[in-house]
Amino acid sequence: MTIPTSRTLRADAQINHDRILEAAAQAFARHGADTSLKAIAMNAGVGIGTLYRRFPTRDDLVEATYRNETARLCESAPALLAELSPHEAMRVWMEGFVDYILNKNGVTDVLPAILASRDGLRAHSRDLLRDAIQALLDACIEDGALREGVPANDVMMALGGITLIAKHESERELASRLIDLLLAGLVLT
Repeated sequence: MTIPTSRTLRADAQINHDRILEAAAQAFARHGADTSLKAIAMNAGVGIGTLYRRFPTRDDLVEATYRNETARLCESAPALLAELSPHEAMRVWMEGFVDYILNKNGVTDVLPAILASRDGLRAHSRDLLRDAIQALLDACIEDGALREGVPANDVMMALGGITLIAKHESERELASRLIDLLLAGLVLT
């Protein structure tokens, strides 16, 4: 998964770019936004200069990581629909959504300021997520697995609530049980 850059990168530079984003996502999830950028570069197999050439500030790296993880989750919907039944694809994607949100906990202190300072980033992310959910809903409706008329935005908000509850209770399995309840509420009756 790559995120758009201002110019096309050479193949080796793109590989380094992607490895930095992967290492950053893991580091931010485990250690928070203040994790060592040198450690991220080392885990990505690049020098610190390479990291700073691509991401001059920590906020730039957090933003790029957030964009990349959002795009990765959203782009997984068509692949899941190609591999699984629509209902199962929806369930697996919802589990991925919960993990996506929970893994952002490492940057919760800095992400709101970044989202507020980057024009349209929050709205763009919501649009991508809503479009992925809508594609999953449409496939489920076409398959006869779920009822019509449920807005994708409502499903996204319900998933956000599920994630907040599971985080507050420090119980990831609770999220899975609540996803089951959400899906039961969407089933064609």
